[in-house]
Amino acid sequence: MTENLTKATFLEKVFNYEKNKEWTFEGSVPAIIDFYADWCGPCKMIAPVLEELSEEYGDKLKIYKVDTEAEQELSAAFGIRSIPSMLFCPMGEEPQMAHGALPKKQLEQIIKDVLKTEK
Repeated sequence: MTENLTKATFLEKVFNYEKNKEWTFEGSVPAIIDFYADWCGPCKMIAPVLEELSEEYGDKLKIYKVDTEAEQELSAAFGIRSIPSMLFCPMGEEPQMAHGALPKKQLEQIIKDVLKTEK
């Protein structure tokens, strides 16, 4: 199940950019953060795919969603200019950003290659 994040929960579960200058991932498993908006067509297309991935990977992967309209400061902190944008957060490595509604196959490949996570 994907989980919506506010700025407060993002600082706690993903990265506290107010406290740390360098990237420090707060999670215990790799994560995908989906920056979206309710009015965005491609965001609506990818939402069920992210739900599927969340169920398929279970406890091995967290999938979070950030509403760019409600969390404008968070979006600005990550330079989100187009949506959907996804931040891939591996364990112990720098995060990587991808833009656009990626197909499920491509997301699975990124989960395997970047997040180093298998089903």
